[in-house]
Amino acid sequence: MRRLPALPLKSVLLNTSRIELWPADLLRARSNADARVLAGAYAVLRRKQDGRYLAAVSARGVHPLATGLPRQPGLDEAWDALDRFESATRGFDADAQGALPLHALQERLHALGLDDAAYAERTGLPLVAEPVALAFAGRDRYRRPLWLTRSAGRGWQAMRTAAARDGVVLEAISGYRSHDYQLGIFERKRARGQSVEEILHVNAAPGYSEHHSGRALDIGTPGEPPAEESFEHTTAFAWLTRHASDFGFVMSYPRGNPHGIVYEPWHWYHLGRDGGADRLSQGRTPAIRGNAWRIRTKRPRRTSSQRLPRTRRGPSKTPHG
Repeated sequence: MRRLPALPLKSVLLNTSRIELWPADLLRARSNADARVLAGAYAVLRRKQDGRYLAAVSARGVHPLATGLPRQPGLDEAWDALDRFESATRGFDADAQGALPLHALQERLHALGLDDAAYAERTGLPLVAEPVALAFAGRDRYRRPLWLTRSAGRGWQAMRTAAARDGVVLEAISGYRSHDYQLGIFERKRARGQSVEEILHVNAAPGYSEHHSGRALDIGTPGEPPAEESFEHTTAFAWLTRHASDFGFVMSYPRGNPHGIVYEPWHWYHLGRDGGADRLSQGRTPAIRGNAWRIRTKRPRRTSSQRLPRTRRGPSKTPHG
């Protein structure tokens, strides 16, 4: 008899290059029709580019939530990710799943008018790949699901509990962000009239943010605006400077950091199981330089139109979530 994964789907986000697979009960329905479908589903395919819900998966099969589902880029990759999760027989360790190959990232950087080689040389920031899987680490200040690596999530929960015992309230402001999410930040700021150089003074370029790793966390405290230097003067920041390292967290961007990033007392990074061994060039994960990496050639697969009609089984006996 097949054993269920150690982490049920309700606690895991499965990540692919174009589509994320979310636990259905962590997503908000955007219409009455969506609500009916999501109520009986255990997984939802969500397009990373714009957050669009593409399909819901239930014990009765696949329920399209967008037109042209078989033609959606990345659909086969998403089905494969769900198949691997559902077939796990010895538990599913989110941190052991590795990282995604970088997907068309240079095209995105060039679309911003950004010379990626020059940017990397100027800042010393390496490219950061996205994890294949992330673990649910609670909710952030805005009640949104907080996704981190499993080890970073455990470190965050333990650190927040310890701070609370000392009378200090720590709030998560932001955790994992995809390359697509970071690109959206740039697009919105450019639409407000900011130049790329102005944005780069505050935000790392898509592909270069520590948030892509699932190990970075922006931290706040009640009554304090998010991501402001004034956080430095709070009791929460004072507590972090004394105790964060006990839980594996370090501040990434102190004053005068060599990357040209403004001082960010709110931004903390979890060193993880490896003690930060993969943080090259002042600590990013994983670093990919020059010709040291190659995008993995994908094996031939059946087309989406061939695979879609299959009847997907729901979880056997005990649901994944």
